[in-house]
Amino acid sequence: MLVALGLLMVATFMFLIITKRATPVVALILVPVAFGLFAGAGLGISDMITDGIKDLAPTAAMLFFAIIFFGIMIDVGLFDPVVRAVVRLVRDDPARLVVGTAVLAMVVSLDGDGSTTFIIVTSALLPLYLKLGVSPVVLTVVAGLANGTMNIVPWGGPTARAASALKISPSDVFVPMLPSLAVGLIIVLLFAYHLGVMERRRIGRIVIRERVLVGAGGDTVTTTGGDGPETTAITGGGDGSDADRPDARPRLFWVNAALTVVLLGLLGADILAIPVLFMIFAGLALVINFPKVSEQQAAITRHASSIVSVVAMVLAAAVLTGVFAGTGMVEAIAGWLTHILPSSMGPHLAVVTGLLSIPLTFLMSNDAFYFGVLPVLSETASQYGIEPAEMARASITGQTVHMQSPLVPAILLLVALAGVGLGDHHRKVLWRAAVVSVAMLVVGGLVGVIPV
Repeated sequence: MLVALGLLMVATFMFLIITKRATPVVALILVPVAFGLFAGAGLGISDMITDGIKDLAPTAAMLFFAIIFFGIMIDVGLFDPVVRAVVRLVRDDPARLVVGTAVLAMVVSLDGDGSTTFIIVTSALLPLYLKLGVSPVVLTVVAGLANGTMNIVPWGGPTARAASALKISPSDVFVPMLPSLAVGLIIVLLFAYHLGVMERRRIGRIVIRERVLVGAGGDTVTTTGGDGPETTAITGGGDGSDADRPDARPRLFWVNAALTVVLLGLLGADILAIPVLFMIFAGLALVINFPKVSEQQAAITRHASSIVSVVAMVLAAAVLTGVFAGTGMVEAIAGWLTHILPSSMGPHLAVVTGLLSIPLTFLMSNDAFYFGVLPVLSETASQYGIEPAEMARASITGQTVHMQSPLVPAILLLVALAGVGLGDHHRKVLWRAAVVSVAMLVVGGLVGVIPV
């Protein structure tokens, strides 16, 4: 019963947001509440949701202050040189822009944090998408694919979780998967190029000025975002000088650059909790760039809409995760899967685990999958001579799909910053992500690091 309810709950949620019959926030709240009550949660559903909120509160705080920090860096012009450099490389070609998006997302994803990656990529490139008339959905798709594929780096989360759950070294999991990672990234680049060519054909080549500044003033125009909704872009007008941008702080460029580098370095060093880091550095960014209280209040207000939409979705997602865990649906689905697998599949459990990781890590958190499902499957697989490291390698191949899940706060941040509907993103990204994940699994089998 719980298995059926859990699967039906997720299916209902996905149907509502993809068909745009409900906003993600509404679906994330009302669908789990309805199914939780039907599952017999009663008044206990309040404690379940509260537990979910407690778990995701640090993430909400991190996103809140991360948006403020990077929003300020955009306002003061820190990323302007990056945008100008990309413009010189991209020129008027959407295909180059989209491929460049994939490359930038791959490089930035080396820090292992999806939220940071999406903030930087969106901050630097979204203005170019809008000025060229390229659909922002393409940005979210390519950035999501690149980051999801890179998410198997040892410090990214899933590899460490798989290694911890099976008591093995993360390097034993990751290093043999380098060929799979390389192929996955190549496929992402091919998808990016194809999407770019499609956009090039759709909008044609548009001549733009070489000098494009993030947030430059100008007239408001409306461009059609491909399959997505219409997006309002600010183009033209002004000469991109600091006089046109009252919030620009060219004299503080190196101070802001140093502040950002130190922040990213501390994020990688994992010395302090990420929410605490962003809170501290957001405060420093406000004081350094806007000494007056009125200016600080205005700087925060400018990004209020992004903050509200992202934090609302994270807290709404806490309802889904809380009900999922509190009602026992996660455990029920894990147990059901282990029981329905026929004994004839025993020698092929590594491949089965890789295939299961694609939908399961989309439907549940990495913690639930790697600490709840993987150990059970690995114990069964050991009876057929399959090593824990081999099971762990197979289990991380589904991460490209996992990163598109509404349960992942980073993807909610990405679509919010790009002004893209989650359903629009899913329609274009899910099948491509599944192709990348399956390809990584196949390559792992071909090179012998995942037994078939």
